[in-house]
Amino acid sequence: MALKLVYEPLTIKGLEIRNRIARPAHGTMLSNYGAITDRLIDYHVARAKGGVGLSILEAATVHPSSVLSLSNMDDSVIGGYQKLMAAIRPHGMRVFQQIWHGGHIYPVMDQSPPWGASAVPNPATGIVPNPMGIAEIEEVIAAFAASARRCREGGIDGVEIHASHGYLIMQFLNKLTNQRTDRYGGSLENRMRFLREIMHAVRAEVGSDYPVGMRVSVSTGAGGLDEDEINTVVRALRDEDFIDFLDVSYSDYYNFKFVAAMDQPMGYQLESSRKITAATPEVPRFVIGRFRTLDEAEQILRDGIADIVHMNRAHIADPDIVRKTQAGHPEQVRACIGCNQACWQATNLGYPMSCTINPAAGLEGTLSEDLVMPVETPGKVIVVGGGPGGMEAARIARLKGHEVILVEAGPSLGGQLVLARRAPFLHTIGDIAFWLEQEIYRLGVDVRTSNYWDADDVAAENPDHVVIATGAVPRDNGVQYRYPAEPVPGFDTARTVSAVELLASPQMDLGETAVVFDDVGHYEGLAATEYLLSKGLRVTFVTRFETVAPLLDSVTRVDPAFRRFAETGRFDLMIRSRILRLGNGVCEAQTLYEGQSRTIPADITVFINAKQPQRDVYDALREKGFVQGQNLTIVGDARAPRDLQFAIQEGHRLTRAMV
Repeated sequence: MALKLVYEPLTIKGLEIRNRIARPAHGTMLSNYGAITDRLIDYHVARAKGGVGLSILEAATVHPSSVLSLSNMDDSVIGGYQKLMAAIRPHGMRVFQQIWHGGHIYPVMDQSPPWGASAVPNPATGIVPNPMGIAEIEEVIAAFAASARRCREGGIDGVEIHASHGYLIMQFLNKLTNQRTDRYGGSLENRMRFLREIMHAVRAEVGSDYPVGMRVSVSTGAGGLDEDEINTVVRALRDEDFIDFLDVSYSDYYNFKFVAAMDQPMGYQLESSRKITAATPEVPRFVIGRFRTLDEAEQILRDGIADIVHMNRAHIADPDIVRKTQAGHPEQVRACIGCNQACWQATNLGYPMSCTINPAAGLEGTLSEDLVMPVETPGKVIVVGGGPGGMEAARIARLKGHEVILVEAGPSLGGQLVLARRAPFLHTIGDIAFWLEQEIYRLGVDVRTSNYWDADDVAAENPDHVVIATGAVPRDNGVQYRYPAEPVPGFDTARTVSAVELLASPQMDLGETAVVFDDVGHYEGLAATEYLLSKGLRVTFVTRFETVAPLLDSVTRVDPAFRRFAETGRFDLMIRSRILRLGNGVCEAQTLYEGQSRTIPADITVFINAKQPQRDVYDALREKGFVQGQNLTIVGDARAPRDLQFAIQEGHRLTRAMV
């Protein structure tokens, strides 16, 4: 598609934005529960350099009754804003600040009950909030206005009022969470009073020439806030000249869908969003929906659905999407795979944001690829293993100017991703393998597939550096972690396979019933289950954990998978369980809270435990005198079986540090 509209500027309240690509507010945990940090500044500067037109800073809490990683509660934030904008302005990106109160969704700093519109339980945790009195309402309104003033004084280009996703303002708007009988409850006119008063106070504080907008979304709770009510609210506020732009998202915590994983298609939010944007053509409208390329954004703009398209995780994965595409090299964009592992899930667990496929994300000050410089004396680097960790190691070594030979025993590159992408709804996980393969060929890495090299072969090349990325293989030993003394009785005689063998053998006769036993808690158990259900089998999932796949994000990866499993009518679950024995066509399993065991039909059992690292070449090279950390390193699953994030990060960081 010939790109045109994405590159056109847009003016909001006299402020020109250089193109139609924006990044929405999203938590990073780079601000350390308060002030703006150098790490947060580096993160946004990288996207400014990459060509983004507008970034909306992550939600800043305006009042002590709600906690978030960025704080705008006193004038100390102004200096941080000024430092941030001084770093960003030379690169042409505009910056808005989203201001926020979480209501009953987020905790209070002193651990007292959270504030809410009414004493309605939080749909995610069941916590009952303190219903706000008039004095508390007035206090929060004043806090929003003061927060907006600090944004303007700090040089931020505009503010966005967060009125979506089930947080405090939406709790007032939504009849499901607003059961008040005073002037802030009942009719929509009353329910929107809190938002109107916030907008009025903000506008009075920042003036009529400063961009002010808001973010909205429908409720996914039955009978909740819908598109028609949102349109009524938006038109009323627009008529009063309170909003200069409208940012449209989707859902709340009744059925969480405002962040989606790889199982959702591009534009999955648009069915709802376009009903709102169509009713407000007189203001610039933003939409979001897992967009990954400028072609997708161009189509949204051509269809008239929106005036700006948000690309969030896409720019976490690659900050240079606009720059690379505009230069005529969209194939060089590292596309987000939608795993939500190191961005969304990490921040929810309280860790700083990173990215499974972009090791520099969140660490741009030290790991930005702009900082990779050719070495003065290039050497020869041999990488053994062509999975994601090995390919990333080869890419980094080549960027530093070395001669690089990558050897892979198999006929193709990609490692375990070649198999993982065969599972239903996991196809985009393979995109990073495709990108890495393209890049190492483009950079001139000498790739040798179907080549098994032992330590003698490596040493014969007289390399300056060696990276071992030989991965790991299934143990096939039938041992459960909590019962390591012996394999499951019957493991050797029953029909058992690993997840790797299952996905590698599409013509395998599977039978009609299956057990998936998961002792690891990552994606393999879900992938095997989905694969078997897609083949028509009845599947029982057995795991020692209290939840399914605890190492994955529950709301965007596990819960949607469970909904799909339930729709088949052929799925059963046993948590906190062990396998007692395997027999001919059966599996005997027992939960920790039941005395008697269950006998489950199982024509095939997929047994998932930790893989065995393949370290033979590494160990043999050490015996030959190669020294770890000097001219030898080991990365990814060969070092210790974990997941894609660690394979790529170690391939990048350890190689970068060594060569």
